[in-house]
Amino acid sequence: MSPDRPVGDLFRRFRDRLDAAVPGGPAGAGEIAAGSPGLPPGGSGAAAGLAPASTRAPGEVRRRGGGRRGGEELAVPEAEFTSYYGRPILKAPVWKWDIAAYLFTGGLAAGSSLLAAGGQLTGRPALRHAGRVASLAAVTASTVFLIRDLGRPARFHHMLRVAKPTSPMSVGTWILSAFGPAAGIAAVAEGAPWLPERGLPGLVRRVLPPVGHAAGLAAAATAPALATYTGVLLADTAVPSWHEAYPELPVIFAGSALASGAGVGLIAAPTAQAGPARRMAVAGAALELYGAHRVETRLGLLSEPYRTGRAGRLLRAGRALTVVGVAGALLGRRSRALSALSGAALLGASVATRFGIFEGGVASAKDPKYTVVPQRERLERRRAAGA
Repeated sequence: MSPDRPVGDLFRRFRDRLDAAVPGGPAGAGEIAAGSPGLPPGGSGAAAGLAPASTRAPGEVRRRGGGRRGGEELAVPEAEFTSYYGRPILKAPVWKWDIAAYLFTGGLAAGSSLLAAGGQLTGRPALRHAGRVASLAAVTASTVFLIRDLGRPARFHHMLRVAKPTSPMSVGTWILSAFGPAAGIAAVAEGAPWLPERGLPGLVRRVLPPVGHAAGLAAAATAPALATYTGVLLADTAVPSWHEAYPELPVIFAGSALASGAGVGLIAAPTAQAGPARRMAVAGAALELYGAHRVETRLGLLSEPYRTGRAGRLLRAGRALTVVGVAGALLGRRSRALSALSGAALLGASVATRFGIFEGGVASAKDPKYTVVPQRERLERRRAAGA
């Protein structure tokens, strides 16, 4: 290295060249300050043979390779709501139609047991009989659907080894285990009149009715928990449209359970005994319609999955059938056929509502925007509150 070219001067010259090549650099827009080390006094970057500053207009796309010929234009793509390797942010629920059916049959069992208790307490044997039989059939179907989802019957037994109050699934398993035997005993008691009057069968015939009455009331006491815990179970997941609707889902499921139980009474009982079923239909429809309206309007972006696609069609059908069922229940006080049709409409409404809620949650888990956008909105609110 030449002794008259110290390293410091070379470094400063290299630095000044970099500054001249960067728009708005320390030396100005392409002009090096006069008197800089390594430059003749009064010289500029251009006079010294340095590269002139870039004169690109703001927003102009820079070519790869410093703007040389044949370079490729680079543009920032618009942001999309995707995640690594195109996979969704959340894993969609692996539950299939059998869990949606489990939601319906659990509510039907709860509503039917309440109907049976009402018939028992008010002296309406047709309502009591229909409610007890429907409750046993529905809770049996619920157990089958749950075991089908678990894969092996032993897994249901294994869930009874512990009781975790913080786990909706554990609590629901114990609720189902308490409700099922009570509903079964109450339904078996309905067969007491068919037993002989003498001997051991006669003794069983006399004992079964009071035992069935106690079991029916025990099932009715457990019914509200059975009807609503599935809503808590869905809201306890990370699925956006389920989790955000945690106040409404138990209300919807309670209303749906009452409406479906009322449907059983309207179908099976004569009109003279169907008064409690009509009142249950009105109460259940009010709760169900109120909750469904809330999830479709209160959740902002997360209400969208409940209004569009398959979920939207199912929930609209559920609302229409609910209105038809309630109208038929009120207008068909003297018509057995109209009461039966309104009961079938209420049962169909309960099926559509449960499947619609299920489908809406699955749809919200599949689209990343339902996870990303609400998170950003929450962060913005926290920043605004902290400021």
